[in-house]
Amino acid sequence: MNKIERVQPEIRDLPKITVKTDTRDILAHAIDESEALQDLFIVDIDAHVTETAFWSEVTDRIDNDVIKQMAKSFQDRGGSPPGLLNVQAGMNMQDMFGRIPHQGQLGEATPKGDATHRQTILAQRAMDSMSIDRMVVFPTPMLTLGMHPLAEVEAALGSAFNRWLVEEVLPPEPRLAGLMYLPFNDPEACCRVVKEFAGKPGVIGFTVASTRFKPVHHNDYMKLYAMLEEANMPLAFHAGFHWGDQSMQQVNRFLSMHAISFVYYNMIHLTNWIINGLPERFPKLKVIWVESGLAWVPFMMQRLDSEYMMRTSEAPLLKKKPSDYMRDMYFTSQPLERSNMALTEATFDAMNAETQLLFASDWPHWDFDLPSAITDLPFLSEQAKRNIMGLNAARLFNLEVPSHKLAKRPSVPSQAPVLA
Repeated sequence: MNKIERVQPEIRDLPKITVKTDTRDILAHAIDESEALQDLFIVDIDAHVTETAFWSEVTDRIDNDVIKQMAKSFQDRGGSPPGLLNVQAGMNMQDMFGRIPHQGQLGEATPKGDATHRQTILAQRAMDSMSIDRMVVFPTPMLTLGMHPLAEVEAALGSAFNRWLVEEVLPPEPRLAGLMYLPFNDPEACCRVVKEFAGKPGVIGFTVASTRFKPVHHNDYMKLYAMLEEANMPLAFHAGFHWGDQSMQQVNRFLSMHAISFVYYNMIHLTNWIINGLPERFPKLKVIWVESGLAWVPFMMQRLDSEYMMRTSEAPLLKKKPSDYMRDMYFTSQPLERSNMALTEATFDAMNAETQLLFASDWPHWDFDLPSAITDLPFLSEQAKRNIMGLNAARLFNLEVPSHKLAKRPSVPSQAPVLA
């Protein structure tokens, strides 16, 4: 009897990912999958820039000389955080103590002498790797700026960031778009931001960093919402975390805080938005909830409906159940919970995902999702996948869709324009 020879598997060292690793190498698996995505129109509703890597470019655009000087003085101090930003515990834990280095910094080489902004080049590499047609970019450390003790500083830094984005990052790449930062702690400053940036090239809406303690239903914000509705500019609430919040200080792991906090603030804002009748007061204002995953959506639907049916007198402006208003809202997919596929499918069904869900990657953060997070879902029809990956966003933001990527249109009355 012949002895069976066992073939030993080849053992080789894989290249180590460092802060200098090229984006295209980090996303090599996405590149392998990209051929199957060529006929899809893909819009990434949530990606991020690292504004602190270019912080002097941002602070140079502060229009208040005193606050600009304050920012410069902070930058000149050894060991200080970027000028005037409020740094809080947890921000540096997202890279899993260095095991996901690209989360903290993308230090890869870019062509010398290229006039295109370095941040734009990094975004282009990510878009090309993931076959993304349009990418919406948000700030990163500034997502906790709503907890800054000085409202005037939030307003100054927020507007300076917006100017940096529309002047430096967006112009070289028409595929990039921005939802301008609203300094929500100062309602009047928010209105000034809308006046300054609505209609600027690349600006497709406005965003509130959800990590804050301001009630969205306060009368001070009604002028802002009216301006956004009149300008036909969607309003996004981008989730975040803050371990400094006393309710979060009870948990002893970043995992725990991250799991709860990213949902917590959006749950509160959404509840106040609906129960106080803002969908009835501003019926044409489109609202988006970003980076909270989706598992919380059916919970909120059932919970609010149950409470509302018992105490309808406390929400006199509502003409239908809270869940019906939620089905008119938009939600982004990342980070998509997939540990129980039956629950995921039920969630998609509850929220009318085929017309209301928007794909998001959250690149380059540690928990980013590739397009396959949606395209590999077994319970979605091909048309539903097309809608979620980009056609819903095209309809929401009035984006042009190349005719060869349109295929079937979203099954709703309002359609995205076609680019022949």
